Amino acid sequence: MGKHGREHGKQRHGGRAAAVARASRGLARVLSKRGIGSRRAAEDWVLAGRVAVNGETVRDPERQVDPERDRITLDGQEASAAARIYIALNKPRGLVTSTADERGRDTVYRCFDGATLPYLSPVGRLDKASEGLLLFSNDSAWAARLTDPASHVEKTYHVQINRVPDPALLKALEAGAIVEGEALRAKSIAVLRSGEKNAWLEIVLDEGRNRQIRRLLDAFELSVLRLVRVAIGPLALGDLGKSQWRPLTPEEVAALSG
Repeated sequence: MGKHGREHGKQRHGGRAAAVARASRGLARVLSKRGIGSRRAAEDWVLAGRVAVNGETVRDPERQVDPERDRITLDGQEASAAARIYIALNKPRGLVTSTADERGRDTVYRCFDGATLPYLSPVGRLDKASEGLLLFSNDSAWAARLTDPASHVEKTYHVQINRVPDPALLKALEAGAIVEGEALRAKSIAVLRSGEKNAWLEIVLDEGRNRQIRRLLDAFELSVLRLVRVAIGPLALGDLGKSQWRPLTPEEVAALSG
């Protein structure tokens, strides 16, 4: 074989190797992406020797596999992708948005007790004191698109505060605040209704920052009495009862996908 042929062969071999490298993923990550379980659960399965690749038991969660070509089994059964599930929950106050809590507090998964559901992850979060619309799915790609800050999916909240804001305070709230070096600002803020000592605001966010509403209001010495998420994009909480859940329709899933 001439020099040109050898070089051409090297290029083809290099191209195939690069393609394989691009296709390879860590074993635990592949299992998680298939919607079978969380990344942590998948790592535990591998470490326990319950997972095999092409008939060989693997105990390294980071072992590189090709999800398109390699045969992966869990407890001897094909670890194929689970059917995609999309669920809306009306989260009550007092529950932690986590699969398990190291302090033993009740989690949102209590709302699914007795349901025959596959593994589901929360899509975004609501803190323990907050309530309202919370999504769950085993479709990690869909969840990632929905929670990506670049997607600017609007989230609407109804928030009860401990005073009645005057026009000057509303204007200041809309302008936002710098809190611990971070710029906090809502897309819109409006008064829904007010009484003698408190008021309900409708606050719309198009970015997700940790405890953004509570921190923004605290910067203006406002206390949150209740915080309810009533919509994510075009999906409204509606009349879904507290602690109740329902599957999303295909049309709702598509609408949230943008």
